[in-house]
Amino acid sequence: MHALSAAAVLLAGLCSTGLCFALLRALSSGAARYEGDYSARTAHALEDLFLFVPPRRIAEAAWIAGAVAAFLAFLALGAFSGGGAQVAVRALFSLALGALMLLAPGRLLALLRARRRARLEAQLADALPDMGNALRSGFSILQAVEHVAENGEAPIAQEFATLLHQTRVGVPFEEALRNMDARVGSEDLSLAALSIETARRTGGNLAEVFDNIAGTIRERIRIRGRVRTLTAQGRLQGVVLSLMPVLVGLGLHVLEPGLFGPFLHSATGLAVLAATAALLVLGALSIRKIVRIDV
Repeated sequence: MHALSAAAVLLAGLCSTGLCFALLRALSSGAARYEGDYSARTAHALEDLFLFVPPRRIAEAAWIAGAVAAFLAFLALGAFSGGGAQVAVRALFSLALGALMLLAPGRLLALLRARRRARLEAQLADALPDMGNALRSGFSILQAVEHVAENGEAPIAQEFATLLHQTRVGVPFEEALRNMDARVGSEDLSLAALSIETARRTGGNLAEVFDNIAGTIRERIRIRGRVRTLTAQGRLQGVVLSLMPVLVGLGLHVLEPGLFGPFLHSATGLAVLAATAALLVLGALSIRKIVRIDV
C-alpha cells in the first residue's frame, strides 16, 4: 500500500515536472519569437526616426518594464496573503498588467513619430516657398532640395538629405520621393510629392505649385489647431473620468483600508477591479475616438 502511494506521488511529481518544463519551454519559445518580431519592427521604426539605438535594447527595456510592473502590482495586491485561489487571481492580474507594459516602448515610438511628423509638416510649409524661390532663380529641383537639406533643421533636413543620397547612388528622383513619403507617412508630404511628380511629367510651373501647396498646408495646420482647441474640453473630461475611479480607489485604500481591503483580498473583489479597469480603458478609447477628428 505504501509502495503504491509512493509510486503515485512519484508519478504525480514527474507529471508536474514535465508540465512545468513544457510550459517554460513554450514561454521561452514565445518570448524569443516576440523579441525577434519586436526587434524587426522596432528597427524599422528607429530607422524612420533617425534614432540609432540597438533594437535589442528596446526589447530588453520592454521586458524589464513588464517584469517590474507585474512584480509591483503583485506586491500591491497583497502578494501571497490569503488562499491559493486569491494568489492565482493576483498573479494573473499582475501578468496581464506586465503584458500590457510590453507595449509601452512601441507606443512611445509611435508618439515620437507623430511628433516628428507634425514638426516636419510645419517645416514643409516654410520650405516649399524657399524651394519655389530657388527654382525662380534658375536652380534645378535637386539643387532646391539640396538647399533645404543644407540650411534647414531636422527632421526635414534629414529627410531631404536622405532623398539626395538615394538619387546620387542611382535611385530615380520620383522613386526617392516616394520612399521619403513612405518613411514619413504624412498626408501633406504625400500631396507635395504627388504634385511634384505630376508637374515634372506635365511640365507645369513647380514654383507656383510649391506656393499653392504651402498655402494648403498652412490652412490645414490652422484648422487642426482650431479643432484641437474646440475638442480640448472633451479630451480633458476623458482624462478626468478615467483617473477619477483610480484616485478614489487609492484614497479609500489609504484612508479606509477596512472598506477597500476586501477588494484586494478576495477573488471576487479582484475580478470586479479587473472588470472596472477594462471598462475604464474602453471608455477612454471611446472618448478618444469621439474627440479625434481627422482634418
